[in-house]
Amino acid sequence: MTKKIKQKSLVERNLHFIVVAIVTLIIGAVYVNKTRASSGAPQIAAAAADAGMMAGENVMAPDFALTSTDGKSIRLSDFRGKVVIVDFWATWCGPCKAEIPDFIKLYSKYKDAGLQMIGVSVDAGGLKDVVPFMKQYGINYPVVLATEEVVGAYGGIRGIPTTFIVDKKGYVREAFVGYRPASTFESVISELASEK
Repeated sequence: MTKKIKQKSLVERNLHFIVVAIVTLIIGAVYVNKTRASSGAPQIAAAAADAGMMAGENVMAPDFALTSTDGKSIRLSDFRGKVVIVDFWATWCGPCKAEIPDFIKLYSKYKDAGLQMIGVSVDAGGLKDVVPFMKQYGINYPVVLATEEVVGAYGGIRGIPTTFIVDKKGYVREAFVGYRPASTFESVISELASEK
């Protein structure tokens, strides 16, 4: 009899622990959602938060001046008036390799409509890794080499590819971490291209 009572007591304690854990998780989720909603920041995709930046009309894309693979200085602010895709990537990154053919096609299709692509390579090997890769893939847009300062300015870039879409006024409108199909970018590009 006492054995059954002890077993029942153990089951009740475990059940109590599980209920407390579930309630704690629910309260935590509600608190996080309320905090986000009351912060005044625009609602953003989870990927933008993962990228360490908040996408929306109130966040200016950090300007940079980086050297491209052909030795030119590329400054983000030089492209005001255009929609700019800033893509942090590396030659060894599988998802990056999967996105690049789509970026090549998107740039070919929309560059005359005001799209600018900028690839920001985070490869440790620099030009010796990037230039042969660009030739192999036929990359048709400028690629610059990242610096620690630029990576930090864009939230630390915790995963690649990390891609920011910057509107004509220089504000980050979308940010994505990880592979996305061309249609994801195309829908944002076409919407932003029509804005004045």
